[in-house]
Amino acid sequence: MVAFFQKEPETEESVERIAHLLHCLLPRYRREGKNYLTIGIGCTGGRHRSVYVCQELSRVLRQRRLEPIVQ
Repeated sequence: MVAFFQKEPETEESVERIAHLLHCLLPRYRREGKNYLTIGIGCTGGRHRSVYVCQELSRVLRQRRLEPIVQ
């Protein structure tokens, strides 16, 4: 399945856009005294894209020195 998603440029672009948004927003949440942010990723395509997106998003955010927890 991973190879299938890696071939889709739209999936990778989505991960990058979400990561960029979070990278911009999370410092603002911290300044407001918030300790966590819950993000939900879902899909209805039946190929478990949401799982792949969560894992990739977590990887990208860790590279940007953030500390995501995927559950």
